[in-house]
Amino acid sequence: MALTPQFGSLVPTQVPQLLSTNYLQWDNNGGGAGVPENFADFAQQYLPEIYEAEVERYGNRTLSGFLKMVGAEMPMTSDQVIWSEQNRLHISYDGVSQANGSGTTSVITIPVADGVSNVISVNDTVVVLDPSNGLEAKGIVTASTIGAAAPAFTIQPFTGTSLTTQGLSLTGLKVFVYGSDYAKGSDVTGANARTSINPVLTQYHNSPIIIRDQYVVSGSDTAQIGWVNVATEDGTDGYLWYLKAESETRLRFEDYLEMAMVEGELNEVAATKFSNPGTQGLFAAIQERGNVQTAFTPNLTEFDAILKNLDTQGAIEENMLFLNRETALGFDDMLATLSSGAEGGTAYGLFENSAEMALNLGFSGFRRGSYDFYKTDWKYLNDASTRGAINGTNSIEGVLVPAGTSTVYDQVLGTNIRRPFLHVRYRASQTDDRRMKSWLTGSVGGASTSTLDAMEVNFLSERCLITQAANNFVLFKGA
Repeated sequence: MALTPQFGSLVPTQVPQLLSTNYLQWDNNGGGAGVPENFADFAQQYLPEIYEAEVERYGNRTLSGFLKMVGAEMPMTSDQVIWSEQNRLHISYDGVSQANGSGTTSVITIPVADGVSNVISVNDTVVVLDPSNGLEAKGIVTASTIGAAAPAFTIQPFTGTSLTTQGLSLTGLKVFVYGSDYAKGSDVTGANARTSINPVLTQYHNSPIIIRDQYVVSGSDTAQIGWVNVATEDGTDGYLWYLKAESETRLRFEDYLEMAMVEGELNEVAATKFSNPGTQGLFAAIQERGNVQTAFTPNLTEFDAILKNLDTQGAIEENMLFLNRETALGFDDMLATLSSGAEGGTAYGLFENSAEMALNLGFSGFRRGSYDFYKTDWKYLNDASTRGAINGTNSIEGVLVPAGTSTVYDQVLGTNIRRPFLHVRYRASQTDDRRMKSWLTGSVGGASTSTLDAMEVNFLSERCLITQAANNFVLFKGA
């Protein structure tokens, strides 16, 4: 007597046939506990129409690429990177105060601070500036106190009147040396002895962090074939779901390699700072040693103020602007407003501004003063899963990065070297390269390294970001 299957059972056949006993039914009522929605009834003879490929509703989801555009990667073998940056060449002091001396002279007092000493010599000629009212005075140094607790020097103004008489404030002044003036036949000994100035380098350092990630899949799951054709940004394609999971873990880890360099912070917690010291990323370096433009809204007046500040720094001619969408559009609007009246009409577009051709309402670069700027969107600041979800007061909306290289003194090599302003250092030696390591463990996927019935995919990198001459960088923050 033949076995009659109950309703809902599946009966296999020798050849593919459309029978009511071997196909799933699409059920809109949903299943019970542990049963996927729409797969509760097995009586329907036809399968639903199924799209095999995934829909890429978020487009290319990777965020890396910023450091590849502006920096480089170099190996190192130590736990710490130390570099020295040059200080300014000329003698200048800010925040000095003045008082009347004997006769028409004035006494300039230099504020005591770490690493600050008086190196102004007798017969130096100086300019004294008052930022509060724009007044200035010039004179010659007649006496100078070196190495005292309150370093000071005496100036005889060339006008024959004291600084107070000339209207300069008592505090908050700036003074700098522009030369010297000696009498005929004079010597530089005794009271006229000059102060020998030794250059002082400012040292900075950063430490690499170890970044890790892992994906684990059991041996049984690697043999499971699905009905969705998975595809990822790195070209992985197939019906094995673990391939997609492994590929996305790798892509996510590659993004972490850049995100950690951008967002990294030094750990100041005493209990953990030695085991997990952290690293100084791009944002932290600019906020500590660079320029932060708060409440930034793109307009010519505010942007020109940034240029004036760049003039006081390295004055790097070529710069890159990496901006979020709102700030990038603000720059476009600013430039379009400036350009709208040129040549008697709209002065930007494609194909000679023909009304029948495409009009380009964006700008990829511009020149202002002696500086060239190349503007690009930074996906990291636009993506909703990262900083793109936050806009408002103090939110990071862009960064200005100088192009080219800088010269620094390398403590290990013992010489001056040229490096990109922004570059990554990773741990590597002849036996182990930790720039981007990946390896398999377990007994699945060709590893066969243990009795574990699974495949473990491991990712590791050890690296840090070097931000040289951060005084030439600008971080834009929202209003």
